[in-house]
Amino acid sequence: MKLYTERLILRPWHVTDAESLYACASDPRVGPVAGWPPHTSVAESERVIRTIFSAPETYAVTLRGDDRPIGCVGLQTGDGSNMPLEEGEAEVGYWLGVPYWGQGLTPEAIAALIRHAFADLGMATLWCGHFDGNEPSRRVQEKCGFRHRRTEANRYFATIDAFRTIHISSLSRQEWLERLAAERR
Repeated sequence: MKLYTERLILRPWHVTDAESLYACASDPRVGPVAGWPPHTSVAESERVIRTIFSAPETYAVTLRGDDRPIGCVGLQTGDGSNMPLEEGEAEVGYWLGVPYWGQGLTPEAIAALIRHAFADLGMATLWCGHFDGNEPSRRVQEKCGFRHRRTEANRYFATIDAFRTIHISSLSRQEWLERLAAERR
């Protein structure tokens, strides 16, 4: 399945995307703020595509007219999530390569993912988190309608072998519908 926005196409990952993934994911400004270490080789990026990005509802973010991935968005459920979830809930994860920061592309991609989660998949609530100090991620979540629910200090993240403070927000289907109605007025 593909999701379309004005400037983006969100599509499944392919093993042939490994070089493009490595080009973005090897930058040390990307992974650590998202909770994973920078990629160290194209082979590692290929492994990530095969083992992590092959999960359902995980999408390569591409610019319309250019099929190369510039980032990733996805919905994690069950054991794939970083937080305890109930039936009908998912965690939203996202990152974008540095050359594409500051252009409004992340909120655009997340808005498409939210629409898909609520309208197509029938989700009840979406959850999202950002590490303390990651103001761009906080702003993305606010722009997309997520509301801060709690902060967890000193939480251990095995993927980066570090303790971090994480701010957790959510968006319910009802909040999303109310937001859509308000935007139409």
